[in-house]
Amino acid sequence: MLDKKVKDLINTQVNKEFYSAYLYLDFANYYYDQGLDGFANWYDVQAQEERDHAMMMRQYLIDNGEHVEFFAVEKPDKTYQSIEDPLKFGLEHEQYVTSLINTIYAAADDIKDYRTMQFYDWFVKEQLEEEKNAEDILKKYHLFGSDPKGLYALDQELAARTYVAPTTNA
Repeated sequence: MLDKKVKDLINTQVNKEFYSAYLYLDFANYYYDQGLDGFANWYDVQAQEERDHAMMMRQYLIDNGEHVEFFAVEKPDKTYQSIEDPLKFGLEHEQYVTSLINTIYAAADDIKDYRTMQFYDWFVKEQLEEEKNAEDILKKYHLFGSDPKGLYALDQELAARTYVAPTTNA
């Protein structure tokens, strides 16, 4: 069994990962409405990753004999005034998720829960990748987004992203 604080943090994170998927699907919906199917594809794939993260954490709780409680998933509350807005919100959200993962890791470290720390090592590394990807897309948008040909090329680049199921090697 897990420490109650660690268990509760992980259970909350399961639900926050499902919210992340909803948020990214909302971004995708916005981009589909704008005719930017490549941007939408990027966030459709991102949503799938977030759902997988939730399921990995859920399974970790189950494997440790813990009950998983689902909460109502909040409706995303963002409004978009420009093509750039979801990109900025995406980076901010990934930075927020990194802080949540770090909180879980620190709580596990405080009680010397090495198994949870080892499980979350993968998520710590994953968050570095998530933040870098979000920053890179935003930078590319700043460089090329005001030019229609550049925006088209970036949309095509994002359309090429395919889903790859995560592996933790755990």
